[in-house]
Amino acid sequence: MTTLFEARGIVKRFGGLVAIHKVDYALERGISSIIGPNGAGKTTLFNVFTGLYEPDEGEVTFRGRSLVGLRPDQITALGVCRTFQNIRLFANMTAIENVLVGMHARVRLGVWDALTHRPRFRAVEHGLWQRGSELLERVGLRPKANEVARNLPYGDQRRLELARALASEPALLLLDEPTAGMTQGEAGHLMGLLRGLVADLGLAILLIEHNMRVVMEVSDRVTVLDHGEKIAEGRPREVQGDTRVIEAYLGRRSSNRGPRAAP
Repeated sequence: MTTLFEARGIVKRFGGLVAIHKVDYALERGISSIIGPNGAGKTTLFNVFTGLYEPDEGEVTFRGRSLVGLRPDQITALGVCRTFQNIRLFANMTAIENVLVGMHARVRLGVWDALTHRPRFRAVEHGLWQRGSELLERVGLRPKANEVARNLPYGDQRRLELARALASEPALLLLDEPTAGMTQGEAGHLMGLLRGLVADLGLAILLIEHNMRVVMEVSDRVTVLDHGEKIAEGRPREVQGDTRVIEAYLGRRSSNRGPRAAP
């Protein structure tokens, strides 16, 4: 049986620095998290997974198909979508317009359809707006559909980013610090939302997250990076008690070990 998502032997160098060194990763279902100290290589690994960076060594596959060399939009069209640590909404567009932008990978209309506004165009357009409203409802933002994104509270902007990502109909959703800047209450609501997405839509979700309460409560599996290497992987409680993980977070490994130099 083909694994949904798999990376093997990933190496990523920046000049003389090896940011990721021989990392293997596989994900089939549920919610997984990647954690590690600042500079551990988490976002770099995400960028390799989603086509922003091409690995110097190794392979990344989704449903058995190689993603290496594909553009981010091509990877999104295959069913892998991500959000970023910094909010990247279209600030001057409304909430529902932001969600509609996320649907572009799934829209099957030609230029002639748009120019002539034929019945097919109107039917598809109506369906897109209806789908957008449903996604906003799922994240709790339907009453704010026509509000401009920049005017939304921070937590609502985060949830809008999630709705826009869902608009691309992903099978795998990668979220880079989705609770950053949220209150504990907002983070708790998001955890419930993510569990619902897995249960209702069958999504696989991969998080980068610094909020350890979120990681421990929502994750089925946790992977730990330190200096670009995978040092632990397993169920949250197993990883939490791993000596190597404790040392990485307390800094004892970092005290005698700098960034890996490229060979």
